[in-house]
Parts: sequence; C-alpha cells; structure tokens
Amino acid sequence: MKAGGELPLGVVLAGGLSSRMGRDKAWLTFFGQPLLRRVAEVLAAVTGEIMVSGRDPAPFGFACPWLPDETPRLGPAGGVMTILAAATRPCLVVSCDLPFLEPETLVRLVAAWRDRPETALMTTYRIVETGFVESLVAIYDPAGLPLLRENLEQGQRRLSAIFPEPLRRHLDYSRDDPAVARAFFNVNSPPDLIRARGMEEGA
Repeated sequence: MKAGGELPLGVVLAGGLSSRMGRDKAWLTFFGQPLLRRVAEVLAAVTGEIMVSGRDPAPFGFACPWLPDETPRLGPAGGVMTILAAATRPCLVVSCDLPFLEPETLVRLVAAWRDRPETALMTTYRIVETGFVESLVAIYDPAGLPLLRENLEQGQRRLSAIFPEPLRRHLDYSRDDPAVARAFFNVNSPPDLIRARGMEEGA
C-alpha cells in the first residue's frame, strides 16, 4: 500500500468538441460561473496545483498552465495521455462538464488513491449496481502511459478498457445515493442541460 501527504496534479479535461451539445459546454454558466472555471476552482481547492488539457483557461477567468492535446481527436484518453507525459506524476483528472462536482468527492478520491495497491494505475469511483466506473473523475498514475499509448495506437479509446479492473483501485458508491450521484452528473446534450438547470434551481 502507498501512503503519504503528497497530492496529485489536478487536471481539467477541456478539449472536447461539444458535438452532442451543439455549443461549447465549457462556456455554459452554472452558479454564476462558466463551467470550465467552476470545475477548475473546485479541483484547485483540493489539489492546489492544476493544469487544463485542451485549451487556454484564461478567457474563462482562470489562470493556470495548459496543454493542447499531443494528438488531436483522441477523446479524453488522448488528453490523459498528453498530461501524464508532460507531468510525469499522478494526475487527478476531471472533465469540464460537471456542474455539481464538489471538493468532498475529490477529497475522498485522494484518500482512496493514497491507500491504493502497488498494481493500481487508476483510482476511480464505481457504481455498485452496474460496475460502471467514473473514468473522468479519476486519478491516473504515470506508469500507465505506455498502456495508454499502446491502446490508442490500436484504436481503443475507452479509459475503463485501457485500465481494466486489476489495474484499478475502486471507491464504490450506490446510484441510489443522490448526494454522490449528483456530483457525477455531466452536461453532454440539450436534454442534460434542461435537467441540470432544474437541479441548479433546486440546489
């Protein structure tokens, strides 16, 4: 088991095309802030040091280092690959389309990561009922970089497939737990946005 007071580098994935939404998700406003900035501030509250993958965050009112994707159009896995190669340290990766993400969710993830087995290259939340893993709220180890490169070269872009169960440390939660499930609600499409607006009004 691994322990210690170190923190992973916080990374916001913001290189997507927002094709299902039909407009740039990062600029959607929640709780008075552009979505990218809101997520970045939540992440920074936990990790301190952060980077943005895929675009410059300065126009969103948040200043931090950023990196374009090493190879464009490889999806989130391509962004994780780029950041791990540049950072050479564990990275807590979150997507920029999570308006209800809160620091407590990430604090619990960091605690689980510190208690991970030596074999774990990915620390993530998992839904008990379905086995679905939250690959875009996860901590990735730089030792997984060769696996990412190999799989992406072969056309495999799904992070949960690139890092199968024996290579993960899971933090299980029930989809019936509204407080936790809310944190992972992502805004991908216009129907998602309508639902998210209702959730925001009820907050």
